[in-house]
Amino acid sequence: MKLVFLDKKTIGEDMDFSRFAELGDVVEYDFTQPEEVPERVKDADILIVNKVPVNRQTIHTAENLKLVCVTATGTNNLDKEYLATRGIEWRNAAGYSTESVAQHTFAMLFYLMEHLRYYDDYVKEGHYINDVMFTHFAKTFHQLTGKTWGIIGLGAIGRRVAEIARLFGAEIIYYSASGAPAQEGYRQVNLVTLLGTSDIVSVHAPLNFHTEGLMDREAFWAMQSHAIFLNLGRGQIVAEEALADALNEGRIAAAGLDVLCREPMSEDSPLLQVKEKDRLLITPHIGWASVEARTNLMDIVAEHIRTFMSA
Repeated sequence: MKLVFLDKKTIGEDMDFSRFAELGDVVEYDFTQPEEVPERVKDADILIVNKVPVNRQTIHTAENLKLVCVTATGTNNLDKEYLATRGIEWRNAAGYSTESVAQHTFAMLFYLMEHLRYYDDYVKEGHYINDVMFTHFAKTFHQLTGKTWGIIGLGAIGRRVAEIARLFGAEIIYYSASGAPAQEGYRQVNLVTLLGTSDIVSVHAPLNFHTEGLMDREAFWAMQSHAIFLNLGRGQIVAEEALADALNEGRIAAAGLDVLCREPMSEDSPLLQVKEKDRLLITPHIGWASVEARTNLMDIVAEHIRTFMSA
């Protein structure tokens, strides 16, 4: 079997790939542009990809292809109908990053909620030296205890976030964009109720026709002015211009994003026009990427291949 990694570097150079050599002949590419795919997959039996598009245009030359493994949970880059017509199977890696993304959710929340950028700058810029008193709390903040946390997308990550938030004393409500039946132990509400009553709103939903553009101007204007918005789902769930306007007009207090509509970020992103920079935190899609999560990811992908080959 020939295994081809098309964008290996997206998994990290610190990962151990030796286990894949035990499964077959391995060819590795750091990155692959769509136009480079047809040549690189010609004699591949198994493809391992992260963001590379897999469709008729890119893999029509891959006559031996039997399996596509996605090193992620999302599979928006796969044309599943085309794969089915050719009898090519696919696997994703669900659940590998639950703990990592949940942890990053709280890192972003507390950074924004407690104005940590402001206080860090205050000290490092010398303002705390010989200050008039032992403390400084010009930027006030609140406890998470007693706050309402609204979750959009109550999958594995959403439930883990809910579990941790409850330990801090937050009340949990959630909205299902797909209209799935209520989950036992959680209070399901409609979107208007969630946006209008939540102190924190976090998105952990997949991108699909239910969620694309869900957080638009109307949605942000329905939120409370003191609310914090977090997106750790997919960038296209948020209308970024509407979010920028909401921040600039004080419609919401702050926002934290780990995902963007375009990744890497475009130079004309409306988010760069947010005036008060400390009210917007953006991280470059790293919530999934703890060492432990990426190691778990490699274990899952290798097991998918091993199971497929032994079937």
